[in-house]
Amino acid sequence: MTQPDDTNTQTPHLEVIPLGGMGEIGKNITAYRYEDEIMVVDAGLAFPDSHQMGIDLIIPRIDYLQQNAGMIKGWILTHGHEDHIGGLPYILPRLPKVPVYGAPLTLGLVREKLSEFGIKDHETDLREVDLNAKFKIGKHFEIEYFRMTHSIPDNAGYILTTPAGRVLHTGDFKLDEHPADGKLSDLDRIEQAGKDGVLLLISDSTNAERPGRTPSEAEIAVNLEDVIANCKGRVFLTTFASQVNRIQNILNIAHRQSRRVIMEGRSMLKYAQVAQAVGHMTAPDPFLTNDEVAGMQDQQVLYICTGSQGQPMSVLSRLAFGNHAKIALRRGDSVILSSNPIPGNEEAVNLVINRLYEIGVDVYYPPAYKIHASGHGSQEELATILNLARPKFFLPWHGEPRHQINHAKLAQTLPRPPKRTLIAKNGDVIQLSADEFKVTGTVPAGAVYVDGLGVGDIGDDVLLDRVNMSQEGILIMTAVLHPTPHVEVVSRGFVRANRDLDNQIRKVALEAIEQGMRDKKRLEDVRDDMYGAVRRFVRKVTGRNPVLIPLIVD
Repeated sequence: MTQPDDTNTQTPHLEVIPLGGMGEIGKNITAYRYEDEIMVVDAGLAFPDSHQMGIDLIIPRIDYLQQNAGMIKGWILTHGHEDHIGGLPYILPRLPKVPVYGAPLTLGLVREKLSEFGIKDHETDLREVDLNAKFKIGKHFEIEYFRMTHSIPDNAGYILTTPAGRVLHTGDFKLDEHPADGKLSDLDRIEQAGKDGVLLLISDSTNAERPGRTPSEAEIAVNLEDVIANCKGRVFLTTFASQVNRIQNILNIAHRQSRRVIMEGRSMLKYAQVAQAVGHMTAPDPFLTNDEVAGMQDQQVLYICTGSQGQPMSVLSRLAFGNHAKIALRRGDSVILSSNPIPGNEEAVNLVINRLYEIGVDVYYPPAYKIHASGHGSQEELATILNLARPKFFLPWHGEPRHQINHAKLAQTLPRPPKRTLIAKNGDVIQLSADEFKVTGTVPAGAVYVDGLGVGDIGDDVLLDRVNMSQEGILIMTAVLHPTPHVEVVSRGFVRANRDLDNQIRKVALEAIEQGMRDKKRLEDVRDDMYGAVRRFVRKVTGRNPVLIPLIVD
């Protein structure tokens, strides 16, 4: 860890420290530090890539927060997506109890998630606020929420006022002009902040490469209704469970099309229950269970189910592979995927789609049908925020480096470009004052892997072993030295059963052992000699490089 620069200590300065979500999409968490106080924003998770075998999910490292736990005065949450709140059950118990502020839907989802982990209400301090709330954390942080449209209700940006200056953070957003709930982004508040003076803008970069505007949910609703109206049999529709506004539109469409809705899938039910409880979802007709629709005609039924990302245990995947306990797809059914695969999930989604075609159902999915839109703004919307906020400094956030850099380039094309833009990374300590905006040090940052019940006990070395075993297989050699030296060989995923090859490997290993014993080497050295001899032999004879595990029993 490099220490922050202590120059210009007389000038009030704020440290902006992204611990996740900078230079990547996922596991968002940012710390702000002013003097001896820290405020934290969000605590998300990310999902593993295909090479991160066996990993369930990824959360950010919080070494910096643990080392400075006494300085943490409060936490704010921008919205209820997993990449912003999914890490809280792992992170909150490791830090002091401080106020955690969020909007009703956001905190409703957080409570549900904490409850699943056995975390009691009295162990946290969750404080519900409206999306125009103003409140203070510690002595130095004044926060004002403002509404931004996204793919989930109760989504907030915020203005952070400190002695060093004003920071405006958009949160995740798109400027939907026709949102399902009719509640527009509060652009007037952003414009007023721009007039008052924004020292730093931190803005969503996800779609910085896309020209134009991101389609409205209203357009998606029209297209979905056209597709559903032409379906003759049962309809099975999947989307992200967190797409509360879109699901509300689907409920309205089902009502107009005289279809009754069945919710299938744990996360789908959870989001619907929480959204209904806080008033963000209203079902025109009560939800039915699968048993209750048994006697209804096919054209009267619409299932909303999990599985938009091809998850193996999701409802749609089980339907596609015939593993669902109560429902079987048949010809005449229609399956609608109102989603795009998250990078890394393409193969799983394509596998499900191909299986659906093999069953003989009708399948509708983007881009052939315009039935999904991103929840993140494209270039015109990003430019609108920059023009309204008129920041002195700019920090592109929530994107990979290519998204951040393209966002920075976009900013320079505008009439009033920022005086300085930084392309930051997780762990950077960014010093902000009236005249300075620079990286002055770093703190530990990165990924903590969650694998089953283990949190942080899997590292990149273990993942590399898993990749190697999946690609080349594993070869275990057990040498028993007494009374007569002999070697047993067991392999998995290496080659088909091959007695001749096994015998040759035994011979090579045994020769290395006997030579080591004649030379009176230590057992560790004999083991290493056996490993090296077999490694060279296997590579020469097979051209392969399996994971070798040499064992010696004296």
